[in-house]
Amino acid sequence: MTLFLYLILYMKKILFVAVAIIGFLTSCGHKEYPAVGDTHINVFEKTNICFQPNNYQNFNEANADGVIRLVNGRIILKKITLPEYKRNVDVTLTVTLASNGDRWDKSGSCFVLPKESAINLLNIAKGEQKFPEVDSTKYEQLIGIVPGENYIPTIELMRFMTPFGVGYYNEHEIGQKRKPVYIDKWADCVTWSQDITDLYPTLENEAYVGVFIDTWTAEGYVVSVDLDLKESQISCDALPNRKVMPLLNTVYYIGQSYPDIFARQDLEMEFDMPKDAKNVRLKYIVTGHGGHSGGDEFVKRQNIVSIDGNEVLNFIPWRDDCASFRRFNPGTGVWLIKRLAMYIDKEGYSEKMVEEPLGSSDLSRSNWCPGSDVVPEETLVGDLAAGKHTFKVSIPEAEPVDGHKLNHWLVSAYLVWEE
Repeated sequence: MTLFLYLILYMKKILFVAVAIIGFLTSCGHKEYPAVGDTHINVFEKTNICFQPNNYQNFNEANADGVIRLVNGRIILKKITLPEYKRNVDVTLTVTLASNGDRWDKSGSCFVLPKESAINLLNIAKGEQKFPEVDSTKYEQLIGIVPGENYIPTIELMRFMTPFGVGYYNEHEIGQKRKPVYIDKWADCVTWSQDITDLYPTLENEAYVGVFIDTWTAEGYVVSVDLDLKESQISCDALPNRKVMPLLNTVYYIGQSYPDIFARQDLEMEFDMPKDAKNVRLKYIVTGHGGHSGGDEFVKRQNIVSIDGNEVLNFIPWRDDCASFRRFNPGTGVWLIKRLAMYIDKEGYSEKMVEEPLGSSDLSRSNWCPGSDVVPEETLVGDLAAGKHTFKVSIPEAEPVDGHKLNHWLVSAYLVWEE
């Protein structure tokens, strides 16, 4: 009897799955879309990002590999071409980085130039365009951070933070003498991957993809960037009409200042929805900086984000897992911390005072760790009507730049939805 009931339940399960599949295929109708196949693009392969004003100008023509260098080598840029998809695709971005001699933790941004923007980082670097002027009462002197006449802010595909000397300093005296006993071996590089399917429209057909690292050394880093597009195997799974609207980007890519405006005022801007939109989502990328004691890098600061006066995000961006990135940080500074430790000796457990190494890379930070990427904070905004709207970011306890205390917040945000 038990076996009979089991067989009945099993057959019901098979029937349910079959009905679901038939229902999905039926809902497709007769419209089918041709397959293009999966696509892999190696955008950059161990390409050097550095600061070499004697070798690289503000704009440097593409080399044999198609790599354009901007701002003395601190930005690399390349034009990519994607096949024309009719079916749905999933898009994954992978960034791999190793130190080429730079020992410090630096902000990094993998980005795409907005196609609809007549002004962008490329033609600014060429000297053909300038960032549009801004209302100094609203944005101080922070050019290029919000939309303006013929201008849309640069779109971040991934924010990341370089670790202290990954790869380069592994066998160096620094790495050997600072390696904790629990690290078996230093990592040769660090790799991050993120699903960026929502940003597919910014890459569709042709696009300029780049990487910026805030390095000030001639050695810098080597970076590889890969894009993988996985096509749906269902012939009637049409490519959605995805939309992306960049709102804000305070990363100082070219000729821009440290964005410490949040210490003095909220940052508010207007945006226009071209038509009514449903199920709009906000993606918000944020990291706090100021690498001194008490700086915004090491102190929890509340972030409040509003649309049309309605709070959509209220949180403290914070990472307290930075010690887990220790194997990527052979060049980190180290302090010895005394504490009472319990340990095993031949007679059992004993206690004594010990000195343990604490790496700078172990310390908790404002939404990042040396060697981490930064995952966008996402929230459902809901439906937005066609017309004007407001977007506001408030970091009430942010500190200003003060001499060598370079407090600032790197914030980028964009809306995504489907039509």
